[in-house]
Amino acid sequence: MAIDTTTHPSASTDVPLGTPRLSTRDKLVLFVLCAAQFMVALDFSVLNVALPVLGDDLGMSRSALQWAVTAFALPSGGFLLLFGRIGDLYGRRRLFLTGLAVFGAASLLATLAWDPASFLAGRALQGLGAAAIVPTGMSLLTTTFPEGPARDRALGISGTLLSLGFTVGMVAGGVLTDTLGWRSTMALLTLFALVVLPLAPGLLPESRTPQRPRLDVPGAVTVTTGLLSLIYALSTAADHGFGRTDVISTLIAGLLLLTAFTAIESRSAAPLVSLPMLRRRTVAWGNLGGLVTFSMMSTVVFVLTLYLQEVLHLSAFETGLVFGVQGVLSAVAGTFAAKVVGRFGARRTLVGSLTGQGALVAALFLLNAHTWSVWLATAAVSLASMCHLGAIISYGITVTSGVPDEEQGLATGLVTSTQQVGITVGIPLLGVLATTSDDLLAGARTVFALDAVVVLAAAVLVGLGLRSRTVEPQPLGTR
Repeated sequence: MAIDTTTHPSASTDVPLGTPRLSTRDKLVLFVLCAAQFMVALDFSVLNVALPVLGDDLGMSRSALQWAVTAFALPSGGFLLLFGRIGDLYGRRRLFLTGLAVFGAASLLATLAWDPASFLAGRALQGLGAAAIVPTGMSLLTTTFPEGPARDRALGISGTLLSLGFTVGMVAGGVLTDTLGWRSTMALLTLFALVVLPLAPGLLPESRTPQRPRLDVPGAVTVTTGLLSLIYALSTAADHGFGRTDVISTLIAGLLLLTAFTAIESRSAAPLVSLPMLRRRTVAWGNLGGLVTFSMMSTVVFVLTLYLQEVLHLSAFETGLVFGVQGVLSAVAGTFAAKVVGRFGARRTLVGSLTGQGALVAALFLLNAHTWSVWLATAAVSLASMCHLGAIISYGITVTSGVPDEEQGLATGLVTSTQQVGITVGIPLLGVLATTSDDLLAGARTVFALDAVVVLAAAVLVGLGLRSRTVEPQPLGTR
């Protein structure tokens, strides 16, 4: 279905100036949606530093510990597009609440886990709940707040908390594990769900498409299976490399299934993904920017964590402080993000943010084994994260601008799928150069250099891709 952007004044990638006031109810709705997104982001990182302790407690081998991460990543990434479309058709609020309930119950199961099987079942159900929460929460946000400054501000706050959630998780995970044990990391997530779930029904409006076309079952099966295969292959490769038979076979299967999905969608009367939407300049190039900023920044954080502890010999707590500074500056950047987008437009903000991220990551190439490098590392990664946050917010605005409300679940499903795949793909593709190197410092510097090149190249491509037929921002009152 072709999408008419003429009825949407802000459908371009640039937006007008202005930061609106939010009513008390708007603030409560935003709190509920952002708290849920923050909870899911927290889940991605809070358990990482607890894995060795968890493994000893539950009797999980070192090789089995990767499943603590993979069991969550598979359903959370694999079902995003499907759940985003189901929310469009049958009710976003309903699916959002279901996802919250599943996530809370799964977190409780993981907290009380008595063996590896029960723990991994909890993690898998957490991922399934997250797959329902993330796209429906984002689409509820974009349909609740009208396109323009109000939505941009809401997306800015949501993007800030998303980025902050990863960082807070890394710091909180170490503190909680040292003081209360690894189970407290899962109990924290249970507590979040218990706070958000009772508030959501009375605040969130139901929204769905006016018509209810049949669900594209062949498309749903191929894209979900393809994403599951691709995420499994990349997650496993991060720990074991690309030489394993299961990695190669699932990688090939995932690519073939996603190719088949494209062919199915081109012939479907009611496609799960509208191919004209994928051909939209803002959707295609915006998602490329999102994929690059997430994949390359996750790689930097992963490799820098190894460098700080194994080259500079910082403790886990000291390493957490470095990323704590990163989190604080990201939060500061989030308070100004909507104003920056309003002043310069989403396209310019996205391109500028990618350029800044790439340049600051390039500075990490200067790191060495001397203790003063910790100051360079802290400054570079913190400032790069501020640019990264600008890219997150501006690419979300770029992709969802001009999309009708009945397809917001699909658009936000694409946004969140890009996030999940980006987080998954960067580490196995580049991070492995550091983990397999005999000289970790040399390997890390190689990763940082390549990472910077990829981000800077993406900035150029996105800038050129979004340049044509772009409306420049105008002062308020001129439209």
